[in-house]
Amino acid sequence: MEVVRSDRGIEKLTPLQGQMIQRTRRIQVWFIRVCSSILVWACLFQIVSVGELWHPRLLTGLAGFTKMSVRVEDSLPSSPPSLVPARNYTSNGFLKVSCNGGLNQMRAAICDMVTIARLLNLTLVVPELDKTSFWADHSNFEDIFDVRHFIDSLRDEVRIIKRLPKRFSGRYQYQPLIMPPVSWSNEKYYLQQILPLFNKHRVIHFNKTDARLVNNGIPIELQRLRCRVNFQALKFTHEIEALGNKLVRIIQEKGSYVALHLRYEMDMLAFSGCTHGCTEEEAEELKRLRYAFPRWREKEIVSEERRSQGLCPLTPEETALILQALGFVNTTQIYIASGEIFGSEWRLAALRSAFPRIVKKEMLLGPEDLRLFRNHSSQMAALDFMVSVASNIFIPTYDGNMARVVEGHRRYLGFRKTIQLDRKRLVELLDLHQNGTLSWDKFTVAVRLAHERRMGQPAHRRIIANKPKEEDYFYANPQECFCESTSCDDLLGPGNTTIVEPDMPPKLGLT
Repeated sequence: MEVVRSDRGIEKLTPLQGQMIQRTRRIQVWFIRVCSSILVWACLFQIVSVGELWHPRLLTGLAGFTKMSVRVEDSLPSSPPSLVPARNYTSNGFLKVSCNGGLNQMRAAICDMVTIARLLNLTLVVPELDKTSFWADHSNFEDIFDVRHFIDSLRDEVRIIKRLPKRFSGRYQYQPLIMPPVSWSNEKYYLQQILPLFNKHRVIHFNKTDARLVNNGIPIELQRLRCRVNFQALKFTHEIEALGNKLVRIIQEKGSYVALHLRYEMDMLAFSGCTHGCTEEEAEELKRLRYAFPRWREKEIVSEERRSQGLCPLTPEETALILQALGFVNTTQIYIASGEIFGSEWRLAALRSAFPRIVKKEMLLGPEDLRLFRNHSSQMAALDFMVSVASNIFIPTYDGNMARVVEGHRRYLGFRKTIQLDRKRLVELLDLHQNGTLSWDKFTVAVRLAHERRMGQPAHRRIIANKPKEEDYFYANPQECFCESTSCDDLLGPGNTTIVEPDMPPKLGLT
C-alpha cells in the first residue's frame, strides 16, 4: 500500500490507485517531451527558412532543402546585400502580364513590362511565363530567375509583388481587363490609351508581351531602365548560374571556343517553312507541324524563295563552309548552343567532319547535373545563354531572339566579337561556289569582305521610320546604355570598326 500527502493530510492508497498515479505521471513526462521536440523542430525550420531567404544555397549540406547538388567554388555572402530605398508613389493599378515565346523573347518582354509599369506608376505582378508554346515548358518565373533579387533590385523604380491581392482574385468574382497592347507602341500610347483604363478596371492583364514597346524614340531614362532590368535585375537562379558557370569552366579548360547558335531546329524550320537540304518526308513533316499550330499564321511557304531572301537559318553543311571561309581551322573548339538539331546527329556529320572539336552541354555534363533541367527547354536555353555570352566569339546562324539578346549582352560587356552572318549574301555565294562558278579562294575573300563591319563592333542602331519591324532591335544594340552622356557619338562613330584580318591566327580564326 502506497502513502501519499494531500490537502487532507497523509492518505493511504490502494495498489490500483498507486498504479493510476504512476501512469498519469508517465503520460505527463511523455507529453512534455513531445512538446519540447515539436518546439525544437519548429525553431530549426525557422532557421532554415531564414537561411533560404537570404541565400537559397546557404544550407547546401542539408538534404531535402535544395533542388540539386552543384558544387560552387564562389564564397557565399555572410549577410544579405543592403536594399536600395523603395520608391514612394501612389500606384495607379496592378499590371499582370503573361509572356509569350521562348526564353529570350520573354526576357526582353519582361524588361519592357517593367518599363511600362514604371512609366504608368503601376504595381507589377511577377510575370507569368509561356507554358503553351511549341516547347511546352512548365517552368515558372522563379524556376529560371531569382525572383527575390528581381523584386528587391528594382524597388527604387517600381513596386513588384508575387501575386495579386485576394480582393482581385476570381474567388471574389473579380475579372480584370485582358488585352494585348498594340505592338511597337511608344510612351504616348500607354499614357493616353492604357493609363485611363486603370481608372475603371484597376487590374489589366496583358496576355501578349512580345515587341509591345518601340525600339527608338522614347526617353533615354526609359531606355536605360530596360537595360537595368536586362543586365542587372534578371539574374538566373543560383542553380542555373552554378551549373552554367561549371559548364563554362569545363569548356575554357580546353581552350578558347566559339559558341555557335545553330538554329537548325524543328520548330524554327517548321515556322519559317525552310526545307533546304531536307528530304521530301522531312519537308512534309515540317509542313504538318506548321499547320498544327494555329498561331503560326503563314502556312503555304515556298522554301527557296524564303532562303533567297536570307530568311532561313543556315544548314549545318552550309555553316561548315562559312566557318572555313572565315578562317576557322579544324582545331577550333565549337560549342553548339541549341536544342535538338533536326535530323539528329547525322545532320551534324559534315560540320563535325570539318570541326571535330564540337561539344554540347549533354557531352560535358553528367546525367545527374542535367536531371532537373531536362524537359525544361527554357532552363536548358539559360545554360546556352550563359555559355554564349562568355564565349570568345559568338556566331548565330539565324537572327532570332536568342541571337539578338546575346549580341546585346556581348556589346554591353565590352563589344565582344559577334559575327552577324549576312545570310542573303551568303546564300548567293554558297550557290555560286557549289555550282562551280566561284572558286574557293574567291568564295573565301567574298565571305570575309561581306562581314568586315558585322562583328558586333560599336555602331549606331539603324532606324527606319514607320517600319519598326525592319529596324535594328533595341536589345541587340542598346546603345543608350553604353555611356553616361545622352550622346555616344565618340563611342559609336564611323571610325570605330573592326576589320577581319586576311591572315587568320590558328587559335580561333579571327582576332
